[in-house]
Amino acid sequence: MTPTRKAWAAAAVAALLALHFAMAVSSKLQECTTSDELVHVTGGLAYWRFNDYRLQPENGNLPQRWVALPAWIAGAKFPDLDQVWWRKSDAWVMGHEFFYETGEDHFPRLMAARAMTALFSVATGALVFCWSRRLFGTAGGFVSLAFFAFSPTFLAHGGYATSDVCISLFMLASIGAWWRHLETPGAGAFVLSAVVFGLACVAKFSAVFLLPMMALCAVVHVASGRGRAGAALLSALGHGAVAVAVIWAFYGFRYSAFNPALPAADQFIEAWPEMYARTGRIGQVIHLLAGIHALPEAFLYGSAYVVQTAQTRGAFLNGQYSITGWPSFFVWAFALKTTLPFIAASGWGIWLAVRSRIRAGAGPRARLEGLLPLTPLLALFAVFWAVMLTSHLNIGHRHLMPIYPVLFILAGALGRWFARPFRWTALLVAALLFWHVGESAYIAPHYLAYFNELAGGPSRGYEHLVDSSLDWGQDLPGLKAWLEKNERAGETAYLAYFGNGEPRYYGIKAKRVAFINGFREDEPYIPLGPGLYCVGATMLEQVYGSYRGPWTQALEDDFQFLRTFEPVFREYSADPAARARLDSELTPQKWAVSRDRFLHLRFARLCYCLRARRPDAEIGYSILVYRLTAEEVRAATGGSLRDWSALIERSAEGAAGR
Repeated sequence: MTPTRKAWAAAAVAALLALHFAMAVSSKLQECTTSDELVHVTGGLAYWRFNDYRLQPENGNLPQRWVALPAWIAGAKFPDLDQVWWRKSDAWVMGHEFFYETGEDHFPRLMAARAMTALFSVATGALVFCWSRRLFGTAGGFVSLAFFAFSPTFLAHGGYATSDVCISLFMLASIGAWWRHLETPGAGAFVLSAVVFGLACVAKFSAVFLLPMMALCAVVHVASGRGRAGAALLSALGHGAVAVAVIWAFYGFRYSAFNPALPAADQFIEAWPEMYARTGRIGQVIHLLAGIHALPEAFLYGSAYVVQTAQTRGAFLNGQYSITGWPSFFVWAFALKTTLPFIAASGWGIWLAVRSRIRAGAGPRARLEGLLPLTPLLALFAVFWAVMLTSHLNIGHRHLMPIYPVLFILAGALGRWFARPFRWTALLVAALLFWHVGESAYIAPHYLAYFNELAGGPSRGYEHLVDSSLDWGQDLPGLKAWLEKNERAGETAYLAYFGNGEPRYYGIKAKRVAFINGFREDEPYIPLGPGLYCVGATMLEQVYGSYRGPWTQALEDDFQFLRTFEPVFREYSADPAARARLDSELTPQKWAVSRDRFLHLRFARLCYCLRARRPDAEIGYSILVYRLTAEEVRAATGGSLRDWSALIERSAEGAAGR
């Protein structure tokens, strides 16, 4: 390639990456904080400001430090440390205080944190281009980069202050650097590989999956006769030593997670003994490592926390519920949230990449030698998919992100069709690229809510996946704008919200029906009447509700029994004197527990009715709005079982006719 063509190619790469950065960040200008962003930024700032690691140790030290860097440099005000929530290491309450109660506007620093993640996304795109160009030439590199730059998945998460893009980058970089080190031994290649591996270890705890990936690469390298097992093992030990040093450095070379110069901690958000008890043999190993201070306490606790929470977790897929997940969850997530043209292009690219490198007319071993350059990509893809298929943590499509860069790179094999002489297949590749770009343009700026045609598009996404695959609490600003235009005079709005945004910050004057958050706010009794019911998709599907699954006669009986105490619940919530009197008559908190159970049953009953009908509006596809009459509310939340069933039947008939 001539110098002029190289300059034009470099300019085009820079332009595509700059466009990706701009789209990822600008799309978040009308989105509030998602569930995880609040604790990522707050935890990261605590790491920088106080050299204390009690908050959110389970989500990777590196990305949290990275996204909080602008807030730390700007001297953002941190909540008072002399309080119970700091002593209990509660990142959720501390995060709410940091974002909404310090007197400083959180949104500018949130956008700065999001821009920091977008830089990781840009770095991922640059690595995808360089790797693809090395394998498939410049045309292949641009095919890969185009698919990456307009990927709804990376445009969504590339603009959030979370850890998913960070681990995607460092997992790809680590396996690539390891293979390069195996192929070209030397001090420089070793240092690069070991340091990148260490950074992956502090990016997210899923970096542990790099170990079987690296082992698989080493086995292929040795089996091909290109290296020795002893040298690979010695290098692996060196990588481990460097990674341990990197981990200690990120935790200030101190074992204790708690800075002794700060107000003392009672415990982590969950006590260590509970972690040991819930994590089985892995917990025993972590306990042993903690006993000898082999690694920083916060790193070990974070590891145990991830293992514990990955065992059982509420999950939703295609109308079904589970606490242990499904082997097919991530297959469905990939199939429904990846653009159809990219699914086709990645499959075609894998076939071309493999076929073109198998040498014809040679012996079995020689025929496969051409596949060696694909080894790190295939190892990452195979191992990560194997892990995902056995994972019980089925809460979001985002956990699949590390496989996408592999597919972007391998799709670069389609670049061969743009070589001269020009072939008709180049038109097909171009059509796939234009279709992919069109899908991205269609969903903008709501990239997180992307669902392809197999799912029925984004408007039907909530029927298949929720939580961080669709509804991460991001659309409060959109809801505020919709209410300003569509709320009728005197009409009441009710809000059931999943996320960590603060409706009051956006001036949303809605009655809070049901919330999932960690702010320890009391759940008040709210009488329900006609009006607008604004329900987050995750709340609608009752993923984390107390009563998901079939509505049984036992639940109905419990609900009808508790409904007889509704006047008492109203008095208990509204009158402090009445609350004190009622609490003195029964076991403390008995009335509060009964009230909360009634409210949860009432909301679950309402959601059954709402799921049977189509929403009147969808805010960013994640908040569903229903305009209900007094009769509909009565039948859904206060009527007999016959009234309730009749309403569901009418709603289903109306939905079928739309």
